[in-house]
Amino acid sequence: MRADARRNYERIVSTAQQAFTELGPDAALEEIARRAGVGIGTLYRHFPSREVLIEAVYRSNIEALSARAGVLLETHSPETAFEYWLREHVAWVRLNRVLATTLKAGMDRNTPTFQLCRTVITAAAAQLLDAARAVDAIRPDIEAADLLRLAHGIGIACESTTPEATERMVAVTIAGLRSRD
Repeated sequence: MRADARRNYERIVSTAQQAFTELGPDAALEEIARRAGVGIGTLYRHFPSREVLIEAVYRSNIEALSARAGVLLETHSPETAFEYWLREHVAWVRLNRVLATTLKAGMDRNTPTFQLCRTVITAAAAQLLDAARAVDAIRPDIEAADLLRLAHGIGIACESTTPEATERMVAVTIAGLRSRD
């Protein structure tokens, strides 16, 4: 992809994320193109349908959340990195639930995008768990899929409650995941 085409692609994805968060997954594509500073034809060249755009936004979000695991491990202790990432993951679920639900409703779970997202986010969770286990900060019986389910459950359960409920649930979860030794 040419540099200008790549910039347009990235700007559209970023703008679509903001529009979907603000207006929901039915945000007008014309509005997204206008906000991104591109013509509607440019948007459709990159994303021939709303579903393709939603898929790209979702994939971009999962990749960014997953990349945070490595960044946090480089800048914090394994235990702190784990805790920060769990909080970020719960916040991500709360922010992106409608988008994810819309995407998953129309997507076969065997599509390359869905498989990629599952692989990338599971690897990030495993990386954090492995690092935290290596310093005996997290109990040994928790698996990456368990961590993802916990974050998802907290995010969904606390979606319409106060932020204090979310933090309390995350704190209880972290306490329960700590190594007993």
